[in-house]
Amino acid sequence: MFNDLKLGIIGFGNMGSAIATGLIRQGALSGNQIYACAKNWDKLCKNTQSKGINPCKTAKEVVDNVDMVIIAVKPYMIEEVIAPIKQELQQKTVISIAANFPFAKYEEILLPGTHHLSTIPNTPVSIGEGIFICENTNSLSEAELKLFTELFSTISVVQFVDTKQLSIGGTVAGCGPAFASMFIEALADAGVMHGLSRQIAYRLASQMVVGTGKLQLETGAHPGAMKDAVCSPAGTTIVGVATLERKGFRSAVIDAIDAIESK
Repeated sequence: MFNDLKLGIIGFGNMGSAIATGLIRQGALSGNQIYACAKNWDKLCKNTQSKGINPCKTAKEVVDNVDMVIIAVKPYMIEEVIAPIKQELQQKTVISIAANFPFAKYEEILLPGTHHLSTIPNTPVSIGEGIFICENTNSLSEAELKLFTELFSTISVVQFVDTKQLSIGGTVAGCGPAFASMFIEALADAGVMHGLSRQIAYRLASQMVVGTGKLQLETGAHPGAMKDAVCSPAGTTIVGVATLERKGFRSAVIDAIDAIESK
């Protein structure tokens, strides 16, 4: 389906690399269909070589070789990076993955008529289990939007939201992996404390999170109902749930998200 597509990534850091890795891993694109550039040439060559990705010296070289361009640099660098290639980007499909850089901001720095979409992905895209939060407001054509959705659905759940929800959607999906990792680590620590090996504890905790998430996605069940289904009267799980409630588990998570959104 994507054999003729050439994808460019401007900024090959953690997120840009994760997207490329996921697309190759899932068989959506081959390495030679991807072109990338980054500030550190030696590091770029090292990170692209094993995947067969084409390293490029400049952003212009990337854009000149591709159909779709991912802007994967830090938000404060976007205007500086885009300025020399505005003309070239006007003929491409431009996808941003920068936080707090919605459609309206790009309209101020891109040339009129440039087709662009702002998104916020998360790192599990690298294994085909990610999320792409996408802004409803965009200037992609119907065909471009269809291609984008089909391509990135191979590595993620593609979720469109209103502009005012882009930030919180990105926070839940993008910062959530850090919180989930802390939860996995804490569960594993408890398992080790009670005799499990570290390797087994991590494996059990991680698969539990994966399985529970997939169960909710496939059934659409309310998380509270899923919790209730595991809590037998006077059983072991409800004791743990009650302890977490007394320790402010849910309020701590809500406060963490609120702190990020208030930053």
